[in-house]
Amino acid sequence: MPTFVMTEKCDGCKGQDKTACMHACPNDLMVLDKEKMKAYNRHPEYCWECLCCAKACAQQAMDLRGYADFVPMGATCTPLRGSDNIMWTIRFRNGMIKRFKFPIRTNEEGSAVPDGGFPADQDDLKSPALFTEPASLLLDEVPTPKK
Repeated sequence: MPTFVMTEKCDGCKGQDKTACMHACPNDLMVLDKEKMKAYNRHPEYCWECLCCAKACAQQAMDLRGYADFVPMGATCTPLRGSDNIMWTIRFRNGMIKRFKFPIRTNEEGSAVPDGGFPADQDDLKSPALFTEPASLLLDEVPTPKK
């Protein structure tokens, strides 16, 4: 089940051209209804359930299905983004509430170093080594299974 907008909470990011959920959605599914000034998911069947829209929403206007590994059936899950973390509030069917806080990335967009400073050899595509291996494993060569 994809995320969906609770229209009673959505303020369309106060009339800006692009809402936070529109900016965050990697599949370009979120749209702003200019008449109602409310966001909505134009193709829920294409939603990846990545939860980027829910994490970006400052109004907590996104409802989402929590995955079974941390939210049992019937519970609700609401993320609240802070400046350096996301607080997940889980409300169980019996009324019990639990909160979990996780840090978020705070480096500037585009400033991440993909190779982490390790030398990367991309010449041999048939090699069993990944992008920065064996250096990132602190090995001279990648171990291979013996035949």
